[in-house]
Amino acid sequence: MTDASDATAPMPIDIVSDVVCPWCFIGKRRLEKALATLPDIPVTLRWQPFQLDPTIPREGKDRQVYLMEKFGSQARIDELHEQIAAAGAGEGIPFAFDRITSSPNTLDCHRLVLWSRAEDAQTEMVERLFNLYFVEGADLSRPETLIKAAGDVGMMPDLVAELLPTDADMEKIERDIARAQSLGVTGVPAFIIDERFIVMGAEKPETLAAAIRHASETKTG
Repeated sequence: MTDASDATAPMPIDIVSDVVCPWCFIGKRRLEKALATLPDIPVTLRWQPFQLDPTIPREGKDRQVYLMEKFGSQARIDELHEQIAAAGAGEGIPFAFDRITSSPNTLDCHRLVLWSRAEDAQTEMVERLFNLYFVEGADLSRPETLIKAAGDVGMMPDLVAELLPTDADMEKIERDIARAQSLGVTGVPAFIIDERFIVMGAEKPETLAAAIRHASETKTG
């Protein structure tokens, strides 16, 4: 039997993303706009991991080398950056691609986001990591960057400093990534609404709001 309180429990929205995905940063802003139009629908946000490129070494890779290998020419890189910067500007994000010097492996970032859940600070941590990478050009491969980020959102930096050199929760992150892939997530951002509906991509706020409203109206107690 379903507890009557379940009917009024916040609806979960799982956001599958990677902190080096610019469209995930844009998608976060659009989700915030969507939720602002739905004050009558309580939700809880749960950030789930994904890796755009798991082949990047743990110490990271030179950003320019990485981009040239991936896209083949500076002209193509500049074109993509212009497109993303324009979309970001519309969401109040001042992308500063010229400041980024390293492409990180994001497993440790995802562990940090997971650990921040205990402090109910997942969304704040994701926001901090997005800003560190895309606005400040910080190197997310460096443990000291992540330790400071932990302190910035109210976590215990000393504990994070102890955990980062270990394999704590590494298998869980890898399982969560595999689970998202098994659900059909092949790119990010992906929004899994009420564990029933998936919206792929950084859709417009109106599209996200309509999907959340539909999920709420079709929710069964």
